[in-house]
Amino acid sequence: MELQKKALFNAQGDTDVRKRRMIGGNTTNLNDFNNMKYTWVSSWYRQAMNNFWIPEEVNLTQDIKDYRLLNDEERTAYDKILSFLVFLDSLQTANLPNIGEYITANEINLCLTIQAFQEAVHSQSYSYMLDSICSPAKRDEILYQWKFDEHLLKRNEFIGEQYNAFLQHRDREHLVKTMMANYILEGIYFYSGFMFFYNLGRMGKMCGSVQEIRYINRDENTHLWLFRNILLELKKEEPELFGSEQVEIYRSMLKRGVDEEIAWAEYVLGDRIDGLTMEMISDYIHYLGNLRATALNFEPLYEGFTDIPESMKWVNDYSNANLIKTDFFEAKSTAYAKSSAIEDDL
Repeated sequence: MELQKKALFNAQGDTDVRKRRMIGGNTTNLNDFNNMKYTWVSSWYRQAMNNFWIPEEVNLTQDIKDYRLLNDEERTAYDKILSFLVFLDSLQTANLPNIGEYITANEINLCLTIQAFQEAVHSQSYSYMLDSICSPAKRDEILYQWKFDEHLLKRNEFIGEQYNAFLQHRDREHLVKTMMANYILEGIYFYSGFMFFYNLGRMGKMCGSVQEIRYINRDENTHLWLFRNILLELKKEEPELFGSEQVEIYRSMLKRGVDEEIAWAEYVLGDRIDGLTMEMISDYIHYLGNLRATALNFEPLYEGFTDIPESMKWVNDYSNANLIKTDFFEAKSTAYAKSSAIEDDL
């Protein structure tokens, strides 16, 4: 069914929150922070606002020296994974407004706006990392590697194709696929990419870059939570979009995301990076696939891999930017505002 783009000024919009819908509603576009249908948005919004940071907060002086001391395999992986991540964040910044045009719950659009801003900050952060450690010519070479490296280009195609398909087919089915692609990007691709940087950190290398990634990871955790909740709300409101056949399509998308991430890891990391093996990486990515599937109440994708592999538990320690537990999939969290003057229990 073709989606109708929401009106910008809609004096006849519904003010009764009980009539509000994720898509296909009749919104006034008024941002009313006191009347929300999706009550979890209040916690999400406060968490996202408390996460505010700027890339230059992190000192990268030591990274300049460390980058030159990386071995060839580590430096190549650093460059290629950074190129991959900055492209994905750029794609996110550009695509989120396309989704927002059809979301008719104003509180959700508030969240999407914050996410788009944060994705832009992430892109800036990657540029700051490159500006700090290498020459402008090298920076540009890394930023545009996806245009010349066929493996890197292939990594971008799956998500990019889903986003482009929605631009060509503005219907509910393609919207959900776009949201699933977003979920895969946030919950598998990013987490796998971050893992490489955390491994450098536990080897005592590129610690400034690692801290940048931790801040980015903290934001991406909220983005993942956002799209997971949007999909679950859509499942309640539009159950025909989540029949058994559709769910198998979404599970197949998750599986493809896992397969492509493992193939990419084989290409860019393999067994060539100190502290990592392909078995460790593959087990971790299979675990991420199962985690993302079950968080949407789908059947697991793979037998086993229900818990984070013992060999990869250190990833969780690094991914917690302020060493304070956050568990959005259990809908519980303790806020980690940087300012001691702001302390919230979400």
